[in-house]
Amino acid sequence: MARSLSLAAYMALSRRGASAPDGGFAPSGPRPQGAVIWGHATSLEHANALVQLTERLATQRGEASREGQGLHLLLTTGPGVQFPSHPRALSCHQTLGADNPASAAAFLAHWRPDICLWTGGDLMPALLTSADDAGVPLILVDAETSMLERPGWRWLPDVTPALLTRFRHILARSDGAARHLRRLGVPEEKLRVTGLFQEGAIALPYSEPLRDEMATSLRGRPIWLAAMVRHSELEMILDAHRQASRLAHRLFLIVAPDDLDETEAFRDTLRRGNWRHVVWSQGGMPSEATQVLLADTPGEMGLWYRLATIAFMGCSLLPGMGGSDPNEPAAHGTAIVYGPNVARYLPNYKRYAGAGGARIVRDAGTLAAALAHLIAADRSATMAHAAWEVATAGAEVTDHILDLLQDMLDDLEFG
Repeated sequence: MARSLSLAAYMALSRRGASAPDGGFAPSGPRPQGAVIWGHATSLEHANALVQLTERLATQRGEASREGQGLHLLLTTGPGVQFPSHPRALSCHQTLGADNPASAAAFLAHWRPDICLWTGGDLMPALLTSADDAGVPLILVDAETSMLERPGWRWLPDVTPALLTRFRHILARSDGAARHLRRLGVPEEKLRVTGLFQEGAIALPYSEPLRDEMATSLRGRPIWLAAMVRHSELEMILDAHRQASRLAHRLFLIVAPDDLDETEAFRDTLRRGNWRHVVWSQGGMPSEATQVLLADTPGEMGLWYRLATIAFMGCSLLPGMGGSDPNEPAAHGTAIVYGPNVARYLPNYKRYAGAGGARIVRDAGTLAAALAHLIAADRSATMAHAAWEVATAGAEVTDHILDLLQDMLDDLEFG
């Protein structure tokens, strides 16, 4: 492939300025066996989306449970980009340093990625050029105008157009970004406007007969769920339930512990508080008199989200906690309530709250007020719909990327 004069000048200058063969980002571990998807994240939101995307891809290809030979994600980030604290599908993380041919060669020789998904922009010319020369298929995802140029490249005017020719597919965030890419010479057959690439919501499995049985047993009672709760939060949650029940005496609470090792402590608290409760793992089925159900069995969150109209997401009320995933309730049409300590999932909560799909509370009193407001079916439904729209907004771009990756991986396996 012909190289532009500006790109050639950049490569020569970066080679001259290299201070170490690894560019300051020595490999974080050995390369895993099997296919390696290299995803470069320019933000925490992109990092979370890449982790979820790889998890879905592994599941679709039947490789989610395979050890050693399965599908792996190599997640790279630039300096200062926060790393996901819930890396479900993650195999390796590498922080990238200086961009020069020597560090690029060392990186590619070690990891030998099969496919690269580069998000947003902040293009690294030496690394991307070296990857393309090494035969790594490049896909630019969520291309954003403001991230495609760097101030230092103004005296090298055709670096960005030359780099864009290296990508096999370019997915633009918006029509405006696509127009900018066309002006830079990207041909129509490479370009597609897909929208924002972000972590989405995936519905959890559940038993429909059991859901129907529970709905019949509860006879139209208003139901709220306290999900992924730590025992240290339980007293505040029960206090809020007591306050809200004064306005809606048939209000029913489902409590799902975050850590099942704390189950006995949950039972003790419910007994000491004289709560009329049933324990799910003991076969308990609520009656009209039951106030609380302790949902202490794994793998049934899909059932609880489908029964409740409001979900308070735990691990969030006390300092030092990091929150729990709001994508789960959003995928099931549930209004989202959460505490102030959600650092692990802050970008997601901001998206939902900004759209009116989530509401923050700070203590038992504000949680009780939120419950009193959302018990009205029209209010909780409006909020749940707003959350669902946010959760599904990125479905098209994710599905398109999955299709591209499936085809590329098939070509690698059978080509």
